[in-house]
Amino acid sequence: MMSKLTTIATTGAPAAIGPYAQAVRFGNLLFTSGQIPLGLDGKVVEGGIAEQTKQVFVNLEAVLREAGAGFDDVVKATVFLKDMNEFPVFNDIYASVFGDHKPARSTVEVARLPRDVFVEIELIVSIAGE
Repeated sequence: MMSKLTTIATTGAPAAIGPYAQAVRFGNLLFTSGQIPLGLDGKVVEGGIAEQTKQVFVNLEAVLREAGAGFDDVVKATVFLKDMNEFPVFNDIYASVFGDHKPARSTVEVARLPRDVFVEIELIVSIAGE
């Protein structure tokens, strides 16, 4: 039997700024949309790569929690950075979030991100069956 899609939405993270869901669950897999460093007010957080990366993880944590998951359930992270020279700062924060858990990851530098932010992250997550 084919699993159906379940849309995940939480008020603990900024609402989607376009025609997409914060995350979609398909069976035991959760796919988050790319999160950028918006506060709950929908505004980009002030500061540089460190502040923005921390906010992205706050947003992702809220989406994961709504889906009944956590960072230990992440299978793959895809990271988009505006400037790869900022990678060491980003990577230190990333490592502190995931601790000993080391999901697969791709990190790419991009020409531009929504609202001219410095970082965007999307996740693929494995959720235990119900």
